[in-house]
Amino acid sequence: MDTGNQKKKNFKILSIDGGGIKGLYSATILREFESKFNCHISDHFDMICGTSTGGLIALGLSLKIPARDLVEFYKKEGPKIFPESKNYNFFGKKVSRRFLSQIIGTGKYSDKPLRKALENIFGEHTIGDSHNLLCIPTYTVTEARPFVFKYDHPEGDLDRDNECKMVDVALATSAAPTYFPMVDIPLYNNKQFVDGGVWSNNPTLTGLLEALDYFVGEGFDKKNLPKKYDSVKILSLSSLTLTDGKPTRMKRERSFYHWGNDLFETSLTGQSFFTDFFMSKLQKLPDLNIEYNRIPSFKVSSQQESLVQLDVATPDALDLMEGKGKDQADIYKKTEEIKAYFETEKSYKTKVDGQL
Repeated sequence: MDTGNQKKKNFKILSIDGGGIKGLYSATILREFESKFNCHISDHFDMICGTSTGGLIALGLSLKIPARDLVEFYKKEGPKIFPESKNYNFFGKKVSRRFLSQIIGTGKYSDKPLRKALENIFGEHTIGDSHNLLCIPTYTVTEARPFVFKYDHPEGDLDRDNECKMVDVALATSAAPTYFPMVDIPLYNNKQFVDGGVWSNNPTLTGLLEALDYFVGEGFDKKNLPKKYDSVKILSLSSLTLTDGKPTRMKRERSFYHWGNDLFETSLTGQSFFTDFFMSKLQKLPDLNIEYNRIPSFKVSSQQESLVQLDVATPDALDLMEGKGKDQADIYKKTEEIKAYFETEKSYKTKVDGQL
């Protein structure tokens, strides 16, 4: 990158929420944007952030994999990753064999189909092959703290993650507790990781802090060079979520057996909502030059709730999620706020772009 003192550029961030198979909704919106603006998403954002299924999408986009291919990935591989299961009678209630495994066994799903699917799409690519700066949240159980896989950019004098395989990164950020096994990564001395959604299902703040630390605003980066950007534009993309709420006077005493999938889903939705609320307030502060735009979940009716789950990949569910993604994209791709992201290309260059 140019090391001059000019500070006239917007630093553009794309942030993609987690949500399991509901990543199909997010990928569909991005597919429609690429079609509308005749582009690769990668060419228009300096940094791409993604958690869990959003991390998978972020990694794919950073390799300039067309969003339409990511949509097909979800439609083809989703039923293999989240296969249906037979129901059994458990204390008078019909539950699936996989749910029984989730509450008293080894977890709801094997990660072997997911690993195979990721190997097919990412091959031997590593983070260092990315065309964009990356922030992919996860959580290391070994060290009991959040962990963010990053592109090792020179502004931070980083030298940690570029050799990590994208397959391992995608598995780590997607390893939802009780759904998938924890992930061991040999590059980090077999530290164990779980889903980044446990703390950053909406990774917008993760990307913003990285930008303010090294690229945007007054002051200098870690190499004592002036920061190159004076403002940041963030496009945050929600997963498809259940937004209607629940009735009052529900059963108050609830075990994991009673909560089921709602337990993890509630945590993810709450964290994403708070980050969106925080960002809406933060961008109003006079000392920070931040533009923040959020594409929310499309409306989900009570009759559709059973199809909008982290791990429901039936044909009806996939059709519903893709359809809602297309409907939402049809609304937002016509707005001036979204058009503005695609009027200029990114200015940050990684090594594969020819970074100096």
